[in-house]
Amino acid sequence: MSRKKKAEPETVGLATQETAVGRMTLAVSDEALLYCGFAFPEEVRKQLSRVTPCCTEEEAGVSAPQQDQLAQVREQLADFLAGRRRDFALPMDLRLATPFCREVVLSLTGLIPYGHTLTYAQLAERLGRPGGARAVGVALGANPLCVVLPCHRVVGASGKLTGYAGGLAAKRLLLELEAGA
Repeated sequence: MSRKKKAEPETVGLATQETAVGRMTLAVSDEALLYCGFAFPEEVRKQLSRVTPCCTEEEAGVSAPQQDQLAQVREQLADFLAGRRRDFALPMDLRLATPFCREVVLSLTGLIPYGHTLTYAQLAERLGRPGGARAVGVALGANPLCVVLPCHRVVGASGKLTGYAGGLAAKRLLLELEAGA
């Protein structure tokens, strides 16, 4: 009688990266980027534990495929922040996002080109949800892939900078970077 081998839990590699917009936490599986944002690694671990039975490893213990993913994310992030890249070509895993958040954040690059902004209300309207500006704002606030999926391009009704996980100084820097290109 043979016993089925119990599947090993998926591992997720965590790393931090100092950037022009502040310290960012990165989380990758062997196949994709799961998190790129401003939360501390402990908070990212908690978020991951809610959606997947994974085991998180600090950077020193990550697998070779995860090291490759991290290198790719770091390179593209550095290129973006240096003005050498306008968008990202990374495999993404949005399991940390709710279905509505996924819809909103995946629409960003198509609806708001590099160097442009929309208000929360305009974005909600373009998503077919007039009057849904607050819901859109909540979804953007939960974006697990900051900078990669450019929620920084969404501004308040008057064009004023409002809410950003990395802080308003980071949002301003990202918008100025894009406007200067």
